[in-house]
Amino acid sequence: MVRLADLDEPERSHLGTIPCPDFDTQPWVAGGPLSERRIAMVSTAALQHRNDNPFLIGTGDYRVIADDTPDKDLVMGHISTNFDRSGFEQDLNVVLPRDRLHELAEAGEIGSVGKYHYAFMGSTDPMQMEDAARAMAGHLKADGVDTVFLLPV
Repeated sequence: MVRLADLDEPERSHLGTIPCPDFDTQPWVAGGPLSERRIAMVSTAALQHRNDNPFLIGTGDYRVIADDTPDKDLVMGHISTNFDRSGFEQDLNVVLPRDRLHELAEAGEIGSVGKYHYAFMGSTDPMQMEDAARAMAGHLKADGVDTVFLLPV
């Protein structure tokens, strides 16, 4: 990811003035031990299958990524020229750590891994993501997921 200090003006000033919403830091619900939880991931790395429609600016939509999707079938759809893809190109686990999640499940640290993970494009206003996030929550619930790792990229 490019550092703000490395950007040219006026982009540096513009990005520095974008408001960031405040969120309550209290959990919405209490949960059982991690060793009993089914976990999925939500990334803002704009991951998508090679044949998916591209992400569009400001739409707040997401892509579904089956847990067994081969790494080589995923691409990063960020549209910003300032987004550094080099880590993703070397190891998908940088933005969607499926291997690590499966290691935790195999070690009994977590109960199981969800069938699906989800990706948004992180350069979107979070308020534009609300409807899509509510729809995604229904899919997570249907998969029996009771814990989500949010992966801001």
